[in-house]
Amino acid sequence: MTEYALLASLTPDERREVIASCVLRRFKRREILCHEGDPGDTLHLVRSGLLLIRVTTPLGSTATLTMIGPGDSFGELAVLSPDARRTATVEAAENAETLSITRDRLQALRAANPGIDQMLTATLVEQIRRLSATVLEALYLPVEARVVRRLANLARIYGGPAPIAEIRLTQDDLASMAGTTRVTANRVLRDLEDRGIVSLGRGRITVTDRAKLVAIASSP
Repeated sequence: MTEYALLASLTPDERREVIASCVLRRFKRREILCHEGDPGDTLHLVRSGLLLIRVTTPLGSTATLTMIGPGDSFGELAVLSPDARRTATVEAAENAETLSITRDRLQALRAANPGIDQMLTATLVEQIRRLSATVLEALYLPVEARVVRRLANLARIYGGPAPIAEIRLTQDDLASMAGTTRVTANRVLRDLEDRGIVSLGRGRITVTDRAKLVAIASSP
């Protein structure tokens, strides 16, 4: 059974009540779950699969902020404001399932269970912390280091505890996550390939030595 980080602070009874109020939804690979700017009235708990969170830059290009997977959630802000709009586009990187709950249903649960408000507050605080860390990286970390760190994080998501991880994303996806161009991302990946750390294929990046990659990503 998937453990949802969002619900971790709730009592077992509160968790069961929230999950029982959700609707199971299924999405195909590369299907859009929601578009940036859409009205937002639903919170999603990711049951299986991987989702890409994308935004449109002021210049009109697309930037990938992060990837989320089983146990994660999105749409917390959408259920807290009656006129909320989606702040990002969510795309399935592979077949995925979510448990969705509407604002109205969650409002009813919040009225009966004060712990749910505390849960949402704690989640938003953690999101702000992660956002602050991401901004600091973008401002002060060299682009090559950002590419390596994003790659190491993707290897963790796709590979779990395995020493080898097959990342089923394109180099464009990785470049977007690191806030750089495909040319720069490819240069970093080719260097890692020459060092025996990754193997490059069509539409995928295989990390063959995660230990070395993590060591590089962790170095100052």
